[in-house]
Amino acid sequence: MTGRRKALGAIGERHARVRLESAGMSFLAANWRQTSGELDLVMRDGDWVVMVEVKVRRGDHAGQAEASISRAKAARLLTTSEWFMADHPDLADAPWRIDLIAVTIDSSGQVIRFSHIPDAVVSG
Repeated sequence: MTGRRKALGAIGERHARVRLESAGMSFLAANWRQTSGELDLVMRDGDWVVMVEVKVRRGDHAGQAEASISRAKAARLLTTSEWFMADHPDLADAPWRIDLIAVTIDSSGQVIRFSHIPDAVVSG
């Protein structure tokens, strides 16, 4: 990943975390990695553990961020989420889900569209 893409992703993750925390969620982890993939954010929403995939776009010329999770990416997110839960026995009894945060920003880094899609990835 290029430096520009990493920087763009970091901007989106900061916006997502602030929005989720202001909605009452608490932060557990960021950029958690396993051989199967990475979880951008892991949050707590009441009893739920929420794995958050953050997609960021500068404008819509590259397509909307909401439509950017492929089947392969969904499978990696599910596997990585299972690894996260297995690696955190203190959360073993908590239900979990995968949400999508889609952030579109303008050239100055200001958010022009923010979407939160709970349960964006489900198994089966």
